[in-house]
Amino acid sequence: MLQGHPKGLLVAFFANMGERFGFYTMMAILVLFLQARYGLAEDDAGIIYSVFYFLIYALALLGGYIADRTGRYRRTILAGLVVMMGGYLVMSVPGSPLPVVLAGLLAIAFGNGLFKGNLQALVGQMYDDPAYGKLRDSAYSIFYMGINIGAMFAPNAARSIRNWALAQQGYGYDGGLPGLCHRFLKGELADTATFQDLARKVTGGEVTDLAAFARGYLDAFSTGYHYAFAIAAAAMLVSLAVYVLFQRVLPERGGAKGGSQGATPMSPQEEKRRLTALGLVFLVVIFFWMSFHQNGLTLTYFARDFTVKEVGTGMAYLFDIRGLVSLAAMIIGAVMLLGRGRTLARRVGGLGILGAGGAASWYLIRSYGPVTPIEAETFQQFNPFFVVFLTPVVVAFFGWLRAREREPSTPLKIGIGMLLAAVGFLVLLLGSLGLPSPADLNGAPSPERVGPQWLIGSYLILTVAELFLSPMGLSFVSRVAPPRFQGLMQGGWLGATAIGNQLLFVGSFMWVRFPLWTVWAVFVVCCLISAAFIFSIYRRLHAATSG
Repeated sequence: MLQGHPKGLLVAFFANMGERFGFYTMMAILVLFLQARYGLAEDDAGIIYSVFYFLIYALALLGGYIADRTGRYRRTILAGLVVMMGGYLVMSVPGSPLPVVLAGLLAIAFGNGLFKGNLQALVGQMYDDPAYGKLRDSAYSIFYMGINIGAMFAPNAARSIRNWALAQQGYGYDGGLPGLCHRFLKGELADTATFQDLARKVTGGEVTDLAAFARGYLDAFSTGYHYAFAIAAAAMLVSLAVYVLFQRVLPERGGAKGGSQGATPMSPQEEKRRLTALGLVFLVVIFFWMSFHQNGLTLTYFARDFTVKEVGTGMAYLFDIRGLVSLAAMIIGAVMLLGRGRTLARRVGGLGILGAGGAASWYLIRSYGPVTPIEAETFQQFNPFFVVFLTPVVVAFFGWLRAREREPSTPLKIGIGMLLAAVGFLVLLLGSLGLPSPADLNGAPSPERVGPQWLIGSYLILTVAELFLSPMGLSFVSRVAPPRFQGLMQGGWLGATAIGNQLLFVGSFMWVRFPLWTVWAVFVVCCLISAAFIFSIYRRLHAATSG
C-alpha cells in the first residue's frame, strides 16, 4: 500500500498515530469525566465538549498562519507536540478543580492547532512533486489510517485504567452510578432503592452509609480518568520522539513572509477561484462534523443510557480489543494467503498469521462467560477499527477505478460521503423508535434498552462516509489551495471543522428536551441538505481540481 510513496509519509503516519492515540484516549472519556467529577448535566458537559472541539480546530487557523508566515512548518509542529503534552499532564493530576482542567484543555487545543493542520500541509507538499501527484488521494487515506490505528486502542486504554482505579478501592464499574451518586449527594434522589441495589452490586456487599459510598465511588471513578489523561501524555512523548528522530525526511519550505519557497506564482484571479471553491467545501464540512463528532457526545450517551449493559459470547468477542486484533490478524492472513500474485513466502506467512489469529480467537471465546458486561467508552473503538480495515479496501477500489479511468472526482466522493452519513443516522433513528425520551427519564436508568448492533451498524456506515469525505477533503484542500496559503487553507479546513464542532451542543441540547428519534432525524436532514448542496456546485468544484 505504501509502494511508490515518499519516505516522509511513513514518518507523518507514525507521528500522527501516537498523537491521535493520546487525543482519542481523552475524547473517549471527556464528557463522562466531566459528569462524574463535577456533576455536570448532559447539556452542560456538551457545551464544554463542543467549545473544546471548536478550539481544537479553530486554533489550526492560527497554527497555519504562523507556519505560512515563517515557513517553519516542522518547528511549528514540534512546538505543538510539546504544548499538547503539557496540557495532558495538567489534566492528569487527581482532584484538579474545573478551572485547572479547562486550562489543560486550552493548552491541548492550542498545541493541536500548531500541530495538526501543518502536518497535513507537509503531507500535501510531498505530493506537489509530479512524480507523486497521482497518489495524493491514496496518501491522505493512508495518513488517515494512522490516525485511527491510534484511536482504535485509545478507548480501551481509558476504560482499563478507569476500571483499575475503581478496583483499587474495592469497586466494580457501572456507568449509571456517578449520576446517581451526584443526585443523592445533592438531595435530589427521592427513591434510593435502585441506588442501593447498584451500590451493593459494585461493592459485593451491603452498603450502610450511602453518602460515604457516593463520595468514595465518585473519587475513584474520576481518579481513574485522571490516570487516563496521564496515558495520553505518555503517548504524546512517544509521538514527539518519533517526530524528533525522523523529521529530516519531511519537507521544510523555509523563508519568512509569504509562505512556500519555490512555489509557482499564481494569478490573483486563479487564487480567488480556488479560494471560493475551498470556501464552498468548507461550508459543507461544517454540517458533516456537527453530525459525525456526536460519537463522543450523544452517541456515547446512547451507549450508556439506552444500550444493553451485557452481551453474549459472540458480541463479547467484538467488544474485546484482543478479539478485534485477533479478527484483524485472521483478515490479514486470509488476504495474504488467498490474494492473487502472492509468492510462496507470502502465502506461508499469511497461513501463519491466519492460524495465530484463529487460535487467539478460539482461546478468547472459550474464556467468556454466558454474559459479559460492556461499557459506553468501548463503542468508540469500532469507528477507528473500521477505518483501519476499510481504508485499504477503499484505496484499492479507487485504484481499480483509476486504472480504468472511472475514478470519481474528489468533490463527487465528498457528496457521496454526505449521503452515506445520512444513512448512518437513519439506522440510529430506526433503532430509537419506541424508546423513552431522556427528558422523561430525568436522569434515571432507562427500563428499555436495545442491542449494540444498532450503534455498531451506525458506526460502520458513518465510517464509510468518513472515508469518502475526510481524507478526500484533505486531498482536495492540498490540491486546490494556492501555494502561498497551504498551511492556512489546511487550517481553513480545520476551522470549518471547528465551527461544526462548536455546533455539537445542538445534539446535547436536543438530548435533554426532545424525543430520542428526533435527535437523529435532525442529523439525517443536515447530511441530506449538505449532499444536495455539494452536487449543485459540483461543476465549479471539479473545475478547481482540474485547473
